[in-house]
Amino acid sequence: MAEEELPLEVELKATEGTAQRQLNTSAAATIAVSIIFLLLAMNMGPSVSQAVEEATDYSEEWWKTPLHLRHTMDLPMDTMRAQLPENGTYEALPYEEHFVEVDLPASEQDAGFPGPALMHVALWLPDVPEGTKIPVIMTIHPYYDFGGEGVAGDDSSPNTVPDGGVGKWVYDTFVPHGYALAQASTFGTGQSTHCQDVKGLGEQTGIQAVVDWLGEQEWSNGNVGLMGKSYAGTTNWEAAQQPSPHLKTIVPISGSIGVQEMFYRNGSSESRAMLYDALYEGATADATTDDMRMCTDDVIGPLNPLTTWAGAEFGGAEWNDYWDERRHLPDVLANYEGSVYLVWGMQDWNVDPYHAFPTYQLMRDAGINARAIAGQWAHNYPDQPDRHSEMGSGYGAEAYPNMSRMDWAVELYGWFDYYLKDIGEEPEPMVQIQTHDGKWHVEETWPPEDMEWWPVALDAVEGTGGTVNTNNQRSFTLPALEEDTHISGMPTLHLSVNTLACNGGQVFATMYADGLRVGHATMDVRYRDGGYEAKTAAPFSAYTMLMEFNPMDVDLNAGAVIEVVLTETGEDYLPSPCAAIGMNVNFDASSTLSLPLIDRPDDDDRWFLAPPWWEQQPIPS
Repeated sequence: MAEEELPLEVELKATEGTAQRQLNTSAAATIAVSIIFLLLAMNMGPSVSQAVEEATDYSEEWWKTPLHLRHTMDLPMDTMRAQLPENGTYEALPYEEHFVEVDLPASEQDAGFPGPALMHVALWLPDVPEGTKIPVIMTIHPYYDFGGEGVAGDDSSPNTVPDGGVGKWVYDTFVPHGYALAQASTFGTGQSTHCQDVKGLGEQTGIQAVVDWLGEQEWSNGNVGLMGKSYAGTTNWEAAQQPSPHLKTIVPISGSIGVQEMFYRNGSSESRAMLYDALYEGATADATTDDMRMCTDDVIGPLNPLTTWAGAEFGGAEWNDYWDERRHLPDVLANYEGSVYLVWGMQDWNVDPYHAFPTYQLMRDAGINARAIAGQWAHNYPDQPDRHSEMGSGYGAEAYPNMSRMDWAVELYGWFDYYLKDIGEEPEPMVQIQTHDGKWHVEETWPPEDMEWWPVALDAVEGTGGTVNTNNQRSFTLPALEEDTHISGMPTLHLSVNTLACNGGQVFATMYADGLRVGHATMDVRYRDGGYEAKTAAPFSAYTMLMEFNPMDVDLNAGAVIEVVLTETGEDYLPSPCAAIGMNVNFDASSTLSLPLIDRPDDDDRWFLAPPWWEQQPIPS
């Protein structure tokens, strides 16, 4: 199985102490040196501590190498995935298979051919000394033995084969260091029974039961972590909704925080939303009695996208609890006490980066220790230069090859050691984020706390308002930037509009800088306040649409010209029900574009370098 990246994997989108230097000096000299450094630190600030840190030898405890020194590490660079500078010593034992019986709530019982609800788990343990307790890293998703007997391609490998996304990487990288690897199939997929309840309560309960089972085994140290990308990242959030006490950390990589959140941005519907649930059901169904089971959501699931798109303001999104049951983040914020390491591509059009931000700060506010890494890659891992090389201009290419983080395994080694082995100090929260042209900076939170808004009323721009519909677009241009400008956050466009002879409409905004695409936003006027609560919109009425762009980190030079193009719809999105008629947009003082700005001079100590893997191996063409 070459990752979890099968035709439907893209969410059904056709795509140990530091080596101390021994000071053989007298006690008086030691005191004198200490005083000198203290005085220097008082006068020179962080640069002195950084200089002292750079003089420290981290070769023995490489996992303690600070972020800004990682680019000096001698890391293995002979594969297209990040590796540790030191191999583990444990061999993996032959895999075991287990079936975990799950006690489901009454609402999640299936119909048709009922039987025990069993979760199938494949398990690889390291060959450790007798009595050694082992932590677990698990990945779980529906893509094992996936494909539907040719309905959506050939079946993939079963979960008894480490998958090419997380499983094989954990098997090679962390099992030798004393971690167990678990691969499990969600309900209704692989050898797991019950019906497939796509991201619903049944699926959530099954995932949580497996985490509990792994933490309670005699060989286990009681600590379990989840990791995965896309659907295998969403299952991380599902595990943390009503979490087992054994769940200590999750590493969701482009895993959606909710199903409605994934398919609708401010009410604008992605085209894949219409067949999402139905296609998953079909792709995992084989001609067996087990797949003749039905969940209560099997009927309403495929209908919800249609009723939401066509009549959300009339209750089309609320006639059942399908969306609410699959809204994962609120439960995580209320119930989860573990940690989260967020991984996201700023150019991910599959699970957009608005799932990561402001989620990061919401978790911090809820007392959850979190880190995030966000580079200009698409729906990929941070350490995939071969995939990163495929980016197009305006969609990440300008950040390549500096986007590929081959120190990511080092980062996770310290993370897993603390949360799963109870070793070392708690990792400090941070966000590592990359500008559109490839530079990395680290922030305590993102958008940064020192961010300031620059509002531009649209009566001060070049452009003419008017109708935006299927056949017409509008655009406006800001005056050339007078100084270097670093946009870091989610720009807003508060757009004054007038509906025409239809009770709705939609605007898709694309931002360019000197002709280079740098970001986008979309909104249906029925969701003009943002979020997921629709309001009625009447014909020939005036409204203000509070649009918010996807997260952007764009560093522009003085003289750059910013243009925003408004169309009725854009990439991946459906036209609105009023697309042919559209709306009028007003470029006057009632409309405002606001840009979130930060100041990071070239000598700011928040900038850091990524390990230059391209100096040791050819850049993929």
